[in-house]
Amino acid sequence: MSIKREELHRLIDQIPDSELTAAQRYLLFLRDVDPVKKALDAAPVDEEQETDEEAKLVKQALEDFRAGRSKTTDELKRELGL
Repeated sequence: MSIKREELHRLIDQIPDSELTAAQRYLLFLRDVDPVKKALDAAPVDEEQETDEEAKLVKQALEDFRAGRSKTTDELKRELGL
């Protein structure tokens, strides 16, 4: 189903004033949905001790990030064709 923004604007104009805050929160949620954040938020807590190898990889990743050897989410999406 294809919906036009104008139709959504009409629906927003029909929302009772008492529900505008809820509508705003939901629209902000939809705007800010990040699939990676959602996955991380839903992931179980890792209670295992970090291994020496994992600590080394994290350190390397932080060094790469600080040195500018990283990509933004938008860059990765473009590379992956998303």
